[in-house]
Amino acid sequence: MSRLKTMYNDEIVDAMIKKFGYKNVMEVPKLDKIVINMGVGEAKDNAKVLESAVKDLETIAGQKAVLTKAKKSVANFKIREGMAIGCKVTLRGEKMYDFLDRLVNLALPRVRDFRGVNPNAFDGRGNYSLGIKEQLIFPEIEYDKIDKVRGMDVIFVTTAKTDEEARELLRLFNMPFAK
Repeated sequence: MSRLKTMYNDEIVDAMIKKFGYKNVMEVPKLDKIVINMGVGEAKDNAKVLESAVKDLETIAGQKAVLTKAKKSVANFKIREGMAIGCKVTLRGEKMYDFLDRLVNLALPRVRDFRGVNPNAFDGRGNYSLGIKEQLIFPEIEYDKIDKVRGMDVIFVTTAKTDEEARELLRLFNMPFAK
């Protein structure tokens, strides 16, 4: 069992109950899933670009990526409905906690001029979105093997009802929020 999972079971639950005064342990919010999404706009012209993006995402997540397709045709972007324009991975359970651990302790400190992540990027329902500008911050990615620097979105889906509860939950998971 990962270190964060065991930490969640003990320390985080106690801290959340103390701060928010939950009556039942089942009321305590938990991390439901982490979705990593990589939009690849250049994929409409070159299919190889999408393949390398999928390979990078699978290396980072340690799980098979799913292609995302365009829902609508947009003439200005030269995109037709059903074209593959990105990829995503949904992490749950053990892999989710392992990824969170690597993100917080290894990847984010490697970002240039890092002062913390935006504490206001919550959606109002207890979910947090984080944009990463380059995949090179992950130690699994070899600098020589990439063809292009790509960014990705990391979405933390929690069972929290409010942003305040979700912010406290992620803070207890050592998420480095900017002051």
